[in-house]
Amino acid sequence: MDATPEHQRGGVSGDGDLYGVLLYYKYAEVPDAAALAAFYEAHCSGLALVGRVRVGPDGVNATLGGRMAALEKHIAEMSSNSLFEGTDFKLASCEDPIDERVARECGFTSLSVRVVKELVTLCCNPTVAPPEISSAGRHLSAAEFHSVLQNVARTSLDAEAPVEKNEVVVLDARNVYETRIGKFNVPNVETLDPEIRQYSDLPSWIDEHTEKLRGKSILMYCTGGIRCEMASAYIRSKGEGFENVFQLYGGIQRYLEQYPDGGYFDGKNFVFDHRISVGSRKENILGTCLICNSSYDDYSFRCRCSHCRMLVLVCPTCQDSTEEYTCEICQKNGKQSCQMSPSQDCEKNLGLTESSGFEKISIKNHFATSELPRSNGNEQLKKLKILCLHGFRQNASNFKGRTSALAKKLKHIAELVFIDAPHELSFVYQPIGVQGSDTPSPPSVTAKRKFAWLIAPNSSCNAKQDWKAADAPFDPLQYQHQTEGFEESYAYLENAISQMGSFEGILGFSQGAAMAALFCRQQQKTYGTPKFRFGVFCSGYPAPVGDFDREPIKLPSLHCFGNGEGHDRQIANGASIELAGMFAQDCCSIVEHDMGHIIPTRSPYIDQIKNFLSNFQ
Repeated sequence: MDATPEHQRGGVSGDGDLYGVLLYYKYAEVPDAAALAAFYEAHCSGLALVGRVRVGPDGVNATLGGRMAALEKHIAEMSSNSLFEGTDFKLASCEDPIDERVARECGFTSLSVRVVKELVTLCCNPTVAPPEISSAGRHLSAAEFHSVLQNVARTSLDAEAPVEKNEVVVLDARNVYETRIGKFNVPNVETLDPEIRQYSDLPSWIDEHTEKLRGKSILMYCTGGIRCEMASAYIRSKGEGFENVFQLYGGIQRYLEQYPDGGYFDGKNFVFDHRISVGSRKENILGTCLICNSSYDDYSFRCRCSHCRMLVLVCPTCQDSTEEYTCEICQKNGKQSCQMSPSQDCEKNLGLTESSGFEKISIKNHFATSELPRSNGNEQLKKLKILCLHGFRQNASNFKGRTSALAKKLKHIAELVFIDAPHELSFVYQPIGVQGSDTPSPPSVTAKRKFAWLIAPNSSCNAKQDWKAADAPFDPLQYQHQTEGFEESYAYLENAISQMGSFEGILGFSQGAAMAALFCRQQQKTYGTPKFRFGVFCSGYPAPVGDFDREPIKLPSLHCFGNGEGHDRQIANGASIELAGMFAQDCCSIVEHDMGHIIPTRSPYIDQIKNFLSNFQ
């Protein structure tokens, strides 16, 4: 018999045929994270559960979906492990995922189990040590949290209340798109909304507002509790005047279960699964449309800011009339909505397409670099030195030529340095028979040297000075089979960097992006962290190469690729999204465009690239 208390299972039982969502986390020392992750993979797959599980040396964080009976079996199994003693398993029944797009984006179409360095990344700078989780604020149950708010609202703190008689402030530890549809609202209590785009921005906000927090009794809350653990520890690490920090145990989810009429919580609780948001009996709408300001709180359309990709609220009427959105944070930073006309000059949209082997490009230098930085007024602007990796069957020279528009747009920000890959390829052409003859004719032009970072097994890389007919028609999925040669390319890049000096960043296109990600991943495994300050990955994909752990790559990253409407016919949108998922999510930015297999250089996409790079100048 399952000994798990009913309140720890969300008060739901006997509904095995219903669909459900389970959220839980546990901070505890995990002796063998890889072994526990392997158990999760096998156990959850056996129960047909989907969702996300992150296992680190400091504990487990899980969001799972499936049939209620399967989820209850999972809870029983994990409860039998002493590691999960006292864990708050938050289980709720709900409708089956019906919007496949939303379910896919939220990770509710498959199971993802990863080993991570830490459960929650408060700061994506790997050189900054996280606060000790043992210093986290005191847990308050939903009833205790409500009682404190109730007493303060009545302007008389009860002597028996669990919070000291200091001035009370309520601090929301969530992102701004979450707080826009729901938050605590208590008379006579100051509620602080940091209005941050991502969780890793919270420490900076805390640092800038210490005087608002010093000497106060700080009541923190978030969706399920895990973000408050680390954030409250960070506040308490500031020492004297920051001792009285409390957090809502179980987060908003447990509070709404305890107070289904909403209590002091207005609006809806944003959740990171296919449900999108969960409300109370109040059913009041707190959010407003970004464009017309009408009451609106539905994120199911997944509208995003054109500059930073943050979710924004846009009602259906405004969606019909507006295609580009600028979130309130970007508006405060001076960004403008950019309406694009289909008739805009295509020459301005010059980007980069991966070579199929037929262009007439000459190569002059092995290493081709940009112009030296020029002075701007009386100051010498520091440019970011970026190592650029070309795609399959390209070379440094044609990659430089094809990114000339990009280099021009970034001329005040970046110095682009190009390098040939080490694997030289044979000259290949698609045979086309001459009329009246069965003999295919090779191109009459002189072949130009082409290279690759990854090659197919048993492929010949002895370049010849004559043409060779391709064995088969061009296959847009050829990249899936190019899995050899990584060790040689890695050693080659290490040596090249040692000769050329350090780089602030790395940029890769298509196979070059796959190689750039592999290179950073291997550096992290070897040295503990990538040597670059940032990475830009264009039309990339995760190459199934090497024996790596599942720890995310701790590198600020920008991922630029075609949207999911089939515009990029060489690298699937899902593959580029999967690559982005391999990086630390708190410092990962995504730019989706409708321009195919290229690096776009028109607004708003180039503005997003510039904004990302400007963070490192």
